[in-house]
Amino acid sequence: MTYRLIFFDVDSTLVTIEGIDVLANGDPEIAALTDAAMNGRIPLDQVYARRLDIIKPTSDDVEKLAATYVHSLVDGAKETIATLQGAGAVIHLITGGIEQAILPLAKSLHVPERNVHAVRLRFDANGAYKDFDRRSFLARPGGKELVGRDIRARSHGKAAFVGDGVSDLEAKAAVDLFIGFGGVVVRPRVKENAHIFVTSFRDILQHLS
Repeated sequence: MTYRLIFFDVDSTLVTIEGIDVLANGDPEIAALTDAAMNGRIPLDQVYARRLDIIKPTSDDVEKLAATYVHSLVDGAKETIATLQGAGAVIHLITGGIEQAILPLAKSLHVPERNVHAVRLRFDANGAYKDFDRRSFLARPGGKELVGRDIRARSHGKAAFVGDGVSDLEAKAAVDLFIGFGGVVVRPRVKENAHIFVTSFRDILQHLS
């Protein structure tokens, strides 16, 4: 493999959904905030807490989202990840999504828990939403670049990042190859600035081998 480290975003990249919008049951205000953040019109830290404060997801809600993630994989994602792993690549998931919801998805893809970089939510004893990990780089602008650089500092080999949103594009400086993915939604800023842009997940392989 040319690229030993491969970082993937999750929402609208590995899966066909935006988890926060699923939790919001299609609330147009939440969808608009997500769209604005993913297209770079609003800084992520200005919408992250706001969306969660509006939704107040319970632990049961997050558990249901986890099951939805597992059944919402983009066509070709599971096979592509398996092919990369079989060729010796180390896969990391780097996302502003909810850690508790993403861990089962990672397990289904044979990605170790230690390679999942997401934002953990806190609940009270009854499962009601309390807060999120406000120390997480992934809930603020530039966070994915910082996480990517940290992983690379502890690893060897060339790195690539695959993602759909502007928060993913911010990690371009931390990797050797940034692949924009438009198979779920095409974001113009990502398409214009990615090293490579694909709309079929399987096409990723030809650029990474």
